[in-house]
Amino acid sequence: MPIYEYEHINGECSSGKKVFEVEQSFKDEKLTRCPSCGAPVRRLISLIHISTPTTNSEYKNMGFTKLVRRDSGVYENVTRQEGQPRYMEADKPDTVKGVLSNIAD
Repeated sequence: MPIYEYEHINGECSSGKKVFEVEQSFKDEKLTRCPSCGAPVRRLISLIHISTPTTNSEYKNMGFTKLVRRDSGVYENVTRQEGQPRYMEADKPDTVKGVLSNIAD
């Protein structure tokens, strides 16, 4: 079930909180009053959290290829697997073959 954030329109609740969270179904009507004190509230638009890989080894384990620019037209494959070239050059198509096999898999 989603968790929604609500904010008191006029100050804080008797509990001392201006913002509170409520677990509600998509089908439930949004709250207009605080369940604790009955004061008027509005629902906030909250940021979501998406977990993304943070290290090169996490990218590699998930099957991603991460290229880091090292020079003009030269890229290092920091997530390379066995048999793949370490560096790729834009004007040398044979250096890209290892990455293309990953894409086809």
